[in-house]
Amino acid sequence: MTTAPTLKDKKLITYANLIGIKASDGMELSDRVKVGFPFKAFISLTKSMQLTNQRLAELVQISGSTLNRRLKEGKLKADESERLLRISRIYTLSLNLFDGNSSSARKWLSSSNRALGGESPLEASKTEVGSREVENLITQLEHGVFS
Repeated sequence: MTTAPTLKDKKLITYANLIGIKASDGMELSDRVKVGFPFKAFISLTKSMQLTNQRLAELVQISGSTLNRRLKEGKLKADESERLLRISRIYTLSLNLFDGNSSSARKWLSSSNRALGGESPLEASKTEVGSREVENLITQLEHGVFS
């Protein structure tokens, strides 16, 4: 018996779709992370966020030489895929915060933020803990709570 995707699953699908990853629910997405995303997912996010390969590699914590190897292999490792998905999630949440205005979302993501100890939301999102803080901040802003 198949159950309908939950609202949480639909959000997963949205930010996964942003990088070209198809998944019907969170567990399927988890399985895709475990086997590693195709390298084209990395390229899709650079284009969506208008970042250089080098900048996104820095955010996903992949060295330049490793990035070149992954390009040749055509695939990211599981841990790299998970970090790429995290950045995609934060970008999608910020797009939603700015009603789809990608320019405003990118500017906010790159700007120093007092609520994040002076770090930009992108810099804070290099870690899972930091990305959760960014998500909390986005939720507060969506509800009119300014820090």
